[in-house]
Amino acid sequence: MSMREQEGRAGVALISPTLVVTLVVVVLPLLWAIMLAFQDVRLINIRQVGLFGRYTLENFSYVMSEPGFWSALANTLVYTVAGTALSIAIGLVTALALRDRFRGRTLVRASVLVPYVAPVVAVAFLWETMLNPQYGIVNTWLSEPIAFLTQAKGEFLGIEVPVALLTVIAFEAWRYFPFAFLFILARLQALPAELDEAAVVDGATPTQRFRYVIMPQLWRIIALLSVLRFVFTFTKFDDVYLLTGGGAGTEVVSVRVYNFLTARDDIGASAAQAIVLAVFLVVFLVVYLRFFAGGTREQG
Repeated sequence: MSMREQEGRAGVALISPTLVVTLVVVVLPLLWAIMLAFQDVRLINIRQVGLFGRYTLENFSYVMSEPGFWSALANTLVYTVAGTALSIAIGLVTALALRDRFRGRTLVRASVLVPYVAPVVAVAFLWETMLNPQYGIVNTWLSEPIAFLTQAKGEFLGIEVPVALLTVIAFEAWRYFPFAFLFILARLQALPAELDEAAVVDGATPTQRFRYVIMPQLWRIIALLSVLRFVFTFTKFDDVYLLTGGGAGTEVVSVRVYNFLTARDDIGASAAQAIVLAVFLVVFLVVYLRFFAGGTREQG
């Protein structure tokens, strides 16, 4: 046996545990979900479902024609884009504010991580209590109480706004900005101090230093954060469900999948909606890799 063949077999032996885990945890469940999406499967006949069952597109036509699907998809996009942008923006501001040394910096940095590491059930209950229109502390500051989590529409400066949807977006930004904070702060700590010092010597203002020295060094990490947070938020279920249950105009596709699965016992339709959600994510990732990731590699 040649040395190359020995190395090849050793490589296969080393990666085989990862391949097995990936096959069992990712590939097989995905194939099972795709199979269910193309069959008329309900909880009552789940045992009769097999690989050679009757395949059809009825589940997809049903869920897409069902009232509320497209509004749920629109809610998902708005929730994802706004939540991602806000969480990264707040994380960027926080990282810049806590970049330099000051007394108690370690304690302040650690406290910033509390929203991210705290159990989601606990923080969701805290927000529900704070925003309660009867006894919530937030409404004590307002002239008229607002049902932030149960009011679908409201007027602000004469403009009708989706109150509950904006509330869950604010929760998303607050809960996950520490994730962006950690990434951005790590990159800021790695920036050469000479760049900032040279800009100060040249008479650059703080705004100019941020625009021409700091931001060019952060674009790649911000692009990576945008992809990660978009994917995580697009499939988010627990935050929205715990706050509003998908009511008051906050139903996203993941909550809709859960409702189809539990309230209607319609496994096939639930799987079809999950596949539609996955297709949108794949399209987004393909666009990102085609137009953004490739450009980043070429510049590097």
